[in-house]
Formats: sequence, C-alpha cells, structure tokens
Amino acid sequence: MAAVRPYDLVLFGATGFTGRLTAEYLARNAPEGCRWALAGRDADRLAAVRTALAAIDPRCAELPLLVADAGDREALREVAASARVVVSAVGPYLRLGEPLVAACADSGTDYVDLTGEPEFVDRMYLRHHERAVATGARLVHACGFDSVPHDLGVLFTVEELLRRGAAPERISVEGFVRVAGTVSGGTLASAMTAFSRPRAMARAARERRAADPRPEGRRIRTPAGRPHRSRTARAWALPLPTIDPQVVGRSAAALDAYGPDFGYTHYAAVRRLPIAVGGVVAVTAIALAAQLRPLRRALERLRGPGEGPGERQRAGSWFTVRFVARTDAGRPLVTEVSGGDPGYQETSVMLAESALCLAYDDLPPTAGQLTTAVAMGRPLIDRLTSAGLSFRVLDAPPTGAPGH
Repeated sequence: MAAVRPYDLVLFGATGFTGRLTAEYLARNAPEGCRWALAGRDADRLAAVRTALAAIDPRCAELPLLVADAGDREALREVAASARVVVSAVGPYLRLGEPLVAACADSGTDYVDLTGEPEFVDRMYLRHHERAVATGARLVHACGFDSVPHDLGVLFTVEELLRRGAAPERISVEGFVRVAGTVSGGTLASAMTAFSRPRAMARAARERRAADPRPEGRRIRTPAGRPHRSRTARAWALPLPTIDPQVVGRSAAALDAYGPDFGYTHYAAVRRLPIAVGGVVAVTAIALAAQLRPLRRALERLRGPGEGPGERQRAGSWFTVRFVARTDAGRPLVTEVSGGDPGYQETSVMLAESALCLAYDDLPPTAGQLTTAVAMGRPLIDRLTSAGLSFRVLDAPPTGAPGH
C-alpha cells in the first residue's frame, strides 16, 4: 500500500518558522528521487516557500502544494493517505495537532513532529496508539531538541556501556543540559499552553501511566532530582521539568538493553549561582503568569507565530548535553551530544532526518506511538552524526569546559 502513495514525505506547516527551516534542509539534503510535497493552509504562502526553495535547488520549483487547514479533518485524511511519512511543524500541538495524528493513525502513515508538550503526547497515546498499532503507523513525537539529543544520547551511552562488555544490574544516568539560544513565536505559544494547564497535564499523565504496560521484572525510574553543585558538569544542576525524562523512561521501558534497573535524572547546567537562581525565578514567574489569560496573551505577543531568531542569532547559538552513567561496578562513563542552534537550526535537522529515517532506513518492525530510540535508534544517530551533530565519549569527567 505504501509503495503506491504519491509522496514519500509531506511537510505540513511548511510556512511556519521551523517549517521553513525544515523545508530548506530537505531541499538541500533529500535523497535523489525523494517525492515530497509542502502542505499548509495558505496556498499563496506555500507558493512563496516553494519559490525560495527553488533558489536552493531548481527542481523544487515543481514541488506539489497541498492545501489543508489544521482543523479540516477531511483534508488532513487526504494528506495522510497520500504520503508514507507526514512531518508536522504546526503548533501549539495541544490546540492544533490531534486531527493530523488521527488521520495518520487511521491511514497507516508514519508521523513525526517536534512537540515538547507532555499533555499532547499523553492524550495522543490514549486516543490513537491502539489504532496506529492496528494500521502499522509509527507515531513519533518530540523529534526536535525535545527530545532527540536526550533520548538518543542516553541510548548512545547505554550502547557504549554494553560495547565495553558491561551488563550491569543497575544503570543510573544523569543528563546535564547547557544551551545558548532564543525562542520562536510557535515555541513560546506551546510553552504558554503547557504552563496554563497544570491540572489537565497531571490528569493526562495519570491516565497514561494507568494505560501504559509496565516492563515485567524490570524497574524504570525518572526521578525529579534536586538542585546541587555537580563536579562532573562543573556547574549548578537544576532539575529540568521538560518532557525529555518521560521520553527517556519510555525508551528504557521498551528496550531490554537498558537493563533490569534503570534511572534517568534531567538537569539544566548553569555555571553561576546567581544565574541559576534568576532562571528559577523567571520560569516560576512565567508559569504563574500563564495561569492568567491577559498576562498569557501579553507574553505570547512578544513574538508572533512564524517569527523567530535571525540567521546571525542562530549562528551564535549552541547546545551540549552531557551524560554521566554510573553502574553497580566500574567508573562512571561520560558522553556528550552537542550541536549548533538547538531550538531551530538543529531542530529542523533532527525533524527532517527523523522523517527520512522512517522513509528510507532498514528499521525494526514497530507500530503505535514510539520514541526516537525505539523507532529509529542507531540509524538516526548515524544520520545526525553525518548531518553535523556530535555524539562522543568523554570517558571520565573532564578537567576542562564542555566544548563551549
């Protein structure tokens, strides 16, 4: 069935900020013969994107344009049925994302997005996982900075432990995230949506835990952690309440390689204590402001949909995620994933390469809602390494600064 579909990939939301960056990456890097199309709600804006892509590769002047609104279920079913893989860059996902997920689950179409919204991911699992399993669709959320470097970074670390001959009874990994970058209007809107719904998010998480099968005879933990000074990270470590630990935990539950007793704790690494304290205060203030509609709308207006950092700002941005793995025997293993602008430049690379990986690589047979580690694993690590991201072993805690 997939072989007769007209498109290998459809990029939905190609006119948004990250959507345009993803389209540009595909224009430069899609393999010869890749049949892909642009989709969105505005035909004129899609045509303008196509014109810009033709300046990168003249063949893009012939890219098909599929007009579909995020709320038009019939049009989205047609988009999903026409493609082997659909890439969604349209957020906030909690408000706009479900109809396309449903269409892909029903059509047996693989789906990737860049959401970092935990409630959305949990709701999509509860509503569409079983249908996707039945149709063979692979639904892979969080294929951007949330949560590819963290999910695949932990997989890379576990594989390195096993490569060295370790088969420990217990593996404990700490992730330390350091970033320099800025946000787009879409990311700001997604964050404000998540902050404004703490009770709904907690309820969805409880329902997801009740429905999720637990690995038999194994223990998987993702504790919140506590603020502390980390010698390994050479920074203050602050618990980072993002979707990333949830994604890592789901990969660990699905893959036996993580062992019978696995734990992951996620931190922001901040060099100076005053900056750490200021960051906590700022996040708390934003979370509180999100509870009040007038303040939430005022914050969202700081950067509108489709707006984001310019090329110069992105060029000066970077990220590192350092992982420290401890086992019941032996010295700690330290690894690191690093790259350029995390929120947009590298996120567009991760999103595009995730879609290409699903479309073209020899992957294990899976279906349903999956993580990147479970659906793609090592082939996606290899793709991202070829695209310029760094996955490396530091071995022992280093004496110098972590690359930036």
